[in-house]
Amino acid sequence: MGRADDRRARQRGGSRRAAPGHRSPQQAAPERAPETPTAAGGTATAVESPVAEGGTRAERRKAAAKGKPGRPAKQGKDGKPAKGRIRRLFTWKKMLGAFLGVCLLGIGAFIVLYMMVTVPEGNPLAQTQSNVYKYSDGSVLARKGTVNREIVDLSKVPKDVQHTFVAAENKSFYTDNGIDLRGMARGLYNTAMGRGTQGGSTITQQYVKNYYLSQDQTVTRKLKELVISLKLDREKTKDDILAGYINTSYYGRGAYGIQAAAQAYYRVDAQKLSVQQGAYLASLLQAPSQYDWAVAGPVGKKLVQNRWNYTLNNMVGQGWLDKTKRDAMTFPIPKPPKAVSGLEGQKGYLVELANTQLENQLMKAQGISRSEAESLVVDKGWTITLNIDPKKQAKLEAAVKSQLTSKLDGKKRKVDKNVQAGAVSVDPKTGKIVALYGGVGYYDHYTSNATRADYQPASTFKPIILAAALDQGAQTQDGKPINADTIYDGTSGRAVKGSDIAFAPPNEDDADYGKIPVQTAMNKSVNSVFAQMGVDVGMKNVLKTANDLGLDTTGVQAVPAMTLGTMGASPLEMAGVYATLDNHGQKVTPTILASAEQAGRKVDLPNPIGDQVINKTAADQVTSVLTGVVDDGTAKVSVAQNPLRKGQQVAGKTGTSDYNKSAWFTGYTPDLVTSVGLFGEDAKTHNQVSLTGATGLIPGTGRINGGGYPAQIWAAYTFGVTKKQKFELDTELGAAVKPTATPTLSSSPSETPSQTPSQAPTKSASPSLTPSKSPSLSPTTSPPATTTPPSTPPTSPTGAVTDNPLDQGGGQ
Repeated sequence: MGRADDRRARQRGGSRRAAPGHRSPQQAAPERAPETPTAAGGTATAVESPVAEGGTRAERRKAAAKGKPGRPAKQGKDGKPAKGRIRRLFTWKKMLGAFLGVCLLGIGAFIVLYMMVTVPEGNPLAQTQSNVYKYSDGSVLARKGTVNREIVDLSKVPKDVQHTFVAAENKSFYTDNGIDLRGMARGLYNTAMGRGTQGGSTITQQYVKNYYLSQDQTVTRKLKELVISLKLDREKTKDDILAGYINTSYYGRGAYGIQAAAQAYYRVDAQKLSVQQGAYLASLLQAPSQYDWAVAGPVGKKLVQNRWNYTLNNMVGQGWLDKTKRDAMTFPIPKPPKAVSGLEGQKGYLVELANTQLENQLMKAQGISRSEAESLVVDKGWTITLNIDPKKQAKLEAAVKSQLTSKLDGKKRKVDKNVQAGAVSVDPKTGKIVALYGGVGYYDHYTSNATRADYQPASTFKPIILAAALDQGAQTQDGKPINADTIYDGTSGRAVKGSDIAFAPPNEDDADYGKIPVQTAMNKSVNSVFAQMGVDVGMKNVLKTANDLGLDTTGVQAVPAMTLGTMGASPLEMAGVYATLDNHGQKVTPTILASAEQAGRKVDLPNPIGDQVINKTAADQVTSVLTGVVDDGTAKVSVAQNPLRKGQQVAGKTGTSDYNKSAWFTGYTPDLVTSVGLFGEDAKTHNQVSLTGATGLIPGTGRINGGGYPAQIWAAYTFGVTKKQKFELDTELGAAVKPTATPTLSSSPSETPSQTPSQAPTKSASPSLTPSKSPSLSPTTSPPATTTPPSTPPTSPTGAVTDNPLDQGGGQ
């Protein structure tokens, strides 16, 4: 059929369309639908949709949009397809109307708020009150709150110094309207969601918060801050606002305002500040205490330097500072702080730790920054009761003086000027810090030696390795369980097996011990044994246990060298670790805060006693092993044979770091844990230096070991404040219990040489501990000659027995 015939056929057939010319007759002929019976008994024929049957593609797509092919679409009342319920409910007109309605409602609410909120009278002096600090018995320790503030006119502050604050805090200050809408929205959302403050604020907003309002983290306060900032920006000049901001901000060291800060940090008036110095003061506002160069740790110093660079670079970007001049600038290290009456001696160290721990709690509870927390705490009328026992505090100070500082003479020996001591004493059942020694005096040595974490804890880390092994049920590489009886090779410089990193640590004095049990290795502080044990346990497991017990392991690499205690740690941290061991593996986080109250409102303080972090048996076995260090190891002379002991059971560990830069003794009785550290710090540069030769009383090399002055301080203090008690241990291994029938101890070759000369004193000092050693002494009377270095007498492979009780030899 031609095109003309096809056209005529369509005309005759009305709407019926002939099959396309390219189709076969069978394809072109419409199929007859099957007949189906009706209810009346007849039949009905279903007619296929002509569109579905023979329509064009466009027609078929259109039909598919209205309904399935061959099925009529749902019809509305007007004959048009009915809309879905959701479509009818959410039309674009309705959604747009709802959005505009919400916007109008919000605008109306803000207009009402803007009209109702007025700029209040600022009165920062009324907000500044003395904090009262009390001992645990209620007696007053210190009052702190003399306001160090002097308002200066902005004209007295160099223009470049003014720009440092703008560059650090709010680059758009001179052009904005006083608020940062994006930052405020973020802050409001975070506060409403209980996430604390994470949004930025303009200088105007910070000034309003400091001078007109408070640091409360509530939606109401933020809305007031927003309104007052807008009004203030209209009512005052930018210079007025900037002057108010730099004169009311807190800079640390008790300094409010730029004039007080300039004197506190650089001993100059504000008008004589350099751009570099101004940039440092501007950087301080983010975290005054953390960024104070005098007390900042390595992290804090790095952060404040980064902030200082950020500030100066912003000034270059804003066209306020020439890049050539900026590139020539060096960081202006501030001067040490000046003394302020009321915090002399140990008081300043105690107040500083109390403030820090209170700030930490407020930051956690309210989600605020360090700077905001300091603003809430410093000189804000708090009554803070400390856990410090005044009697124990006095005893600890006296022990340091009698055993150490009274023997130092900087005029005779330069090294004596470099000796720093720190100590923390904790009740293991409650977590209370009952005594603390931070240094010679808060104004003589601003950094607290009790909380500084920049020196190596050395061999006081070894019990953590053993705790990890026992808690993990670890085995040696030949499949034997690790415990106090496990035999290891104590050869000095022996390469550690199974380590991806080559490591072969020498023992102190390069002493060889041969095959020895873990108990002896702990007594003698044998590096080669614990390096191998660390790899056997897995260094990641050791690192995790260290963190669980209370050490800050941030940034520490899980490598074999860590077994020597090469990371930094403070006496406060080590006291917490050993208190957890003393508390049978239940976590102890030492706290100096007993209570903190302000205007009748008390702060909820966390429980210092936490969860079980290692199992009880593992913790008790470590304690049992550490009694051997006291009775038969590196702390024997200073502690075990101390006439003040009177049968008191003691566990502990000595530590001496590389190059004798630090020396430690951390020990405990059933009711008291005390960590004592000595640190070599150059009196002028504050760099780490050796302690060797200090006091001039130690013969030979003059090396100060953990078993010397640190252990003596510990004993003079502890035996004067504790009562005789026994450890209640859930273990059958270690030095504090009778030996088992295991054959491993009989293979120990190293007990007799160092212990034979002192059997009588050991028995008289601690009758309860004697049975654990006597059975193993006779089988070991003939150790192999190869276990002793040629240069060392055969009866003392470590040089541990000397004429001077201060030189403990292997006192690592």
